[in-house]
Amino acid sequence: MSEFFGRVRETNSEGYGTVVNSFYELEPDYADHFRNALGRKAWHVGPVSLANADVEDKANRGKQAAIDQDECLKWLGSRERNAVVYMCFGSGSNFGAEQLREIAVGMEASGQQFVWAVRGGQDDSWLPEGFEERTKGRGMVIRGWAPQVLILEHPAVGAFVTHCGWNSTLEGITAGLPMVTWPVSAEQFYNEKLVTEVVRIGVRVTVESGKVERAVRRIMSTGDQEVEDMRRRAKGLGEMARKAVEEGGSSYNDLSSLIEELKLQRVASG
Repeated sequence: MSEFFGRVRETNSEGYGTVVNSFYELEPDYADHFRNALGRKAWHVGPVSLANADVEDKANRGKQAAIDQDECLKWLGSRERNAVVYMCFGSGSNFGAEQLREIAVGMEASGQQFVWAVRGGQDDSWLPEGFEERTKGRGMVIRGWAPQVLILEHPAVGAFVTHCGWNSTLEGITAGLPMVTWPVSAEQFYNEKLVTEVVRIGVRVTVESGKVERAVRRIMSTGDQEVEDMRRRAKGLGEMARKAVEEGGSSYNDLSSLIEELKLQRVASG
């Protein structure tokens, strides 16, 4: 990890600047430190997921979804507002069979409605016997790439269980959702800290099924003031994210500044 960050620092010092898929209001201290204390050029132009309103592009996000988006959205459309937990640990996370089994047991015990995207091509032997039959009607398992942005944006979804990859983290923030965090590797642990300690819109979970159950029940509860505060903050961040990319917003202005600076560089080199 230290070697990786060393290469990142070296690249930053040699490069002209950094374009960041984030927005200033999400992490102002970091943005100011990078620009002012380190003296590096940086343009926060995100969330880039808001740049494209095309439904097909949102559904696939670079890959073909493993489920028909209309089928998925129809299922969500039959649920009440904020009633469904969306769970996805990314295409690169490699959970063992026992870990996946504990997650399944915990999710079933929580009694919550859910959509769970699992890695494609994974052996189903980890599933508890009869799991899908017992959760039929309140749960959907997607094997492979899911139309994640569309799912997160759907009003039926009330929380996001995530591995804290940056794309997923920012998409959850943009959707205004509280999160249950389960980082697996690399920078995901730093992203989790942002979610749970800095902006305070998430709760941590570990692998035991009982802890999965408690975390999911808690994030979906209606009588917990701390969770209500998380929802309020998450919604506020989602609104900030959308305003950031609108005309006059922080990301809009940073992108405009980047374009103008590149134009000047082209003229100067010209």
